[in-house]
Amino acid sequence: MLFGTKRYNYKAFRMDVALNALGTTKSRNAGGPKPGERAPEFEGRTLDGDKVRLRDLRGNSNLVLTFGSATCPFTASSIQGINDLYKKYEDEDVEFLFVYVRESHPGERMPAHRSMEDKIRAAESFRNEEDLDLPIMADELDGSIHRKYGQLPNSTYLIDKSGRVAFRSLWTRPKVIDRALRELLEVQERRGVDHVIVMGGEDYSVPMARGVLYAHRALERGGRESVRVFREQMGRAGQAGEFASRIAEPATLHPVAALVASMVAGGAIIGGLMLGRRFRRERFDSLRRPYAYRPRPAGEGEYAVGI
Repeated sequence: MLFGTKRYNYKAFRMDVALNALGTTKSRNAGGPKPGERAPEFEGRTLDGDKVRLRDLRGNSNLVLTFGSATCPFTASSIQGINDLYKKYEDEDVEFLFVYVRESHPGERMPAHRSMEDKIRAAESFRNEEDLDLPIMADELDGSIHRKYGQLPNSTYLIDKSGRVAFRSLWTRPKVIDRALRELLEVQERRGVDHVIVMGGEDYSVPMARGVLYAHRALERGGRESVRVFREQMGRAGQAGEFASRIAEPATLHPVAALVASMVAGGAIIGGLMLGRRFRRERFDSLRRPYAYRPRPAGEGEYAVGI
């Protein structure tokens, strides 16, 4: 999980923003296009050099658009599921695109991106380490695409053939996206329409246990500094969660052991966040919508955060 400073590519995790952010990701507060709204246009090139423009898909294909980074625990927990969906739907009217955004937990091994070359190298390293098949595109250095879509660290938007949002998962959950995709394709075929809002339009539940389970893996990609800052900012909850993650992630071959470990870790972090609620209210009431891009007064720069 990661939070930032005034600049888009922040340098370190901050607990104070984390406390506020996790409490403001419900649909009424989250930024980005909402179900039924036109998806913001974007274009770029994948790591393989293929040009991607949203408008080129209109009328032809639906799009599963996922955001994430190598050092984001939630991305680490969901990326294989998204890659599996890419292979599952390869013969359907569905395209997939993973947009690589800022580092959630930058450290000495994978620092905040200073150039597009840095960002592309990070995206390539992530693709190779995870052995991914789905197309990956590095966002612009200033996060131009990410900003348009709410700046959450690991959200997924299902954009239908009309170019509008049919469903969004604010914290990517592959099984939920799979169900939304099946419903979208079935309704499009049955009714002969391009635009459909499926499964109520959105899912904003936080897969905390899964995120904790993969926290150590994501933090180690950032390096020792990522681990140190996480422990420091999260206090005892962070130390307990990161320690449990070390045990739980290798235990994924043993589901019961992994479940117990992730529940313990998730409980520790949730407890820490609850204890910090008063601190958040007293000192950070002004941060009502941490993921919504909003200009600041001239000379003060921009405020952007993420997990």
